[in-house]
Amino acid sequence: MKVYANQVLCGQQWLSNCCVTFVDGIITGIEENAAASDADHNVDVLLPALANLHSHSFQRAMAGMTEVRAAGKDSFWTWRDLMYRFLDHLTPDHVEAIAALVFMEMQEAGYAAVGEFHYVHHQTGGRPYDQLAELSNRIYAAAHQTGIGLTHLPVLYSYGGVDQQPLAGGQLRFGNDVTRYLDLVEACKTNLTHLPPDARVGIAPHSLRATSPGDLTQVLKATPNGPVHIHIAEQQKEVADVTAKLGQRPVAWLLDNAEVNERWCLIHATHMTDSETIAMAESGAVAGLCPITEANLGDGPFNGPVFLEHGGRFGVGSDSNVRIALGEEMRSLEYSQRLRDMARNVMITGEGSVGTSLYLNAARGGAQALDRQAGTIALGQLADLVAIDSNHPTLCALQGDQLLDGLCFAAPEGIVTDTWSAGRHMVQAGRHVDREAILRRYRATIADLLQRI
Repeated sequence: MKVYANQVLCGQQWLSNCCVTFVDGIITGIEENAAASDADHNVDVLLPALANLHSHSFQRAMAGMTEVRAAGKDSFWTWRDLMYRFLDHLTPDHVEAIAALVFMEMQEAGYAAVGEFHYVHHQTGGRPYDQLAELSNRIYAAAHQTGIGLTHLPVLYSYGGVDQQPLAGGQLRFGNDVTRYLDLVEACKTNLTHLPPDARVGIAPHSLRATSPGDLTQVLKATPNGPVHIHIAEQQKEVADVTAKLGQRPVAWLLDNAEVNERWCLIHATHMTDSETIAMAESGAVAGLCPITEANLGDGPFNGPVFLEHGGRFGVGSDSNVRIALGEEMRSLEYSQRLRDMARNVMITGEGSVGTSLYLNAARGGAQALDRQAGTIALGQLADLVAIDSNHPTLCALQGDQLLDGLCFAAPEGIVTDTWSAGRHMVQAGRHVDREAILRRYRATIADLLQRI
């Protein structure tokens, strides 16, 4: 396929009147000052598409259900109790329909790929399905329908707290010991053949509170390759509990007790000291930041300036999917830093465009976290591409890097015209090609869920 664009961002260079060619999902040609032909697909501004590195797709169906104040102080932990009660009603059909909607919305927002941090494995009460990977297979079916690039991250969740309390309530649907978890990972890898070749399987020890040091060591030894994602320091109570049990704060403990490197993504690395922040940055691991969800849950802001100063890599994810809005994730990340520091233009080292710094860092970090050869428009890279319309009123006065400032800080939803996931042209004229079928099934799913709740 050939895409002709008025402007293309290759690396950090803007090219004019450019034709990008890709075959079997791989970019094979980039020609500047080319003439458009009738066979080309014409767009205005072509950018590398981001990967959404952290999603719990089923939580999308909860959006708006938890914004009511209860007696006492609401927190992440009270939200979690509501989430557990909600997921007790989910069937495999529900999981698939919700995931398809979420993946479609991600692509329409400009994401080409997703890291699905998938921890609902079993039936209500904890009994496994006849096929251990039944619910992972439903995620695969949603990815197949939508064409999104998928890095599937089955989660190891064994305990109800850092003292290895038994699982209870909604957590029972998550639970596996190491042996059954590794069987699940193998089943996921076997079933991956039903998806395009850019799909991946990684592992996701849920957190230091939901696994144990011994279990973590076993799982890492059994899976020496591929992405490793972990929730690490989202809440102050989590930090305090881990410190009391393991004798160190969670980021410090992990860095001292595991070979944390470029294959790792530390989700919600929110509560870190400066020394932890520097050590994490120097490890090469990606910080998985979910600014909208982290604000929604009251998690707190990331230690951005210190992390960037020491070469840290980050990407963004929509996590609870209460909102799926790429530009809003970027501005929420930057604005959280501005509010804390009472300063402007924080998430950049040196001088220049903050929008460009945010966007390109997130593109590279997200691709690394999902093990995708993407994050930039270059020969040999996956054709994870997004096109935007610079004639929109919020962008029409902007040129070059200012377009990324406008995209991150001013543009509304609907600015995306096209999205390709490894060359699959899934969003055209701003809409997913299977939008109506996905929406019909989702609405039927919600109607059924409301009868059950």
